[in-house]
Amino acid sequence: MSYILRFTPDSLKDMEKVWDDVLEASQDYDTADRYVDDFLEVITKKKDCPKSGIPLYYRGLFTGFYTVNFKAYKAFYRIHDNYIEVIRIIPQKMNYMKILFGENE
Repeated sequence: MSYILRFTPDSLKDMEKVWDDVLEASQDYDTADRYVDDFLEVITKKKDCPKSGIPLYYRGLFTGFYTVNFKAYKAFYRIHDNYIEVIRIIPQKMNYMKILFGENE
């Protein structure tokens, strides 16, 4: 079964930020475009095997999130009945647990 891929508004803003960051670092539009295209390709591959992502655990419990790593970023997604929902795309160096679950983490 191939799942439908959906992006939340936050994840779309995150991907725009990825593009901006790569453009700033590379000073090259083509490089930024390729980087985002390659990242989206990695995410899209999860449509056929969504549980092949890295499950995210907190204190020994599965959070419901899976991750896909791509260079300096992580995409966080959840699997629903017939679709995958990309929730956020966050730099790996950031405290993604705090971003996903709030201030108490």
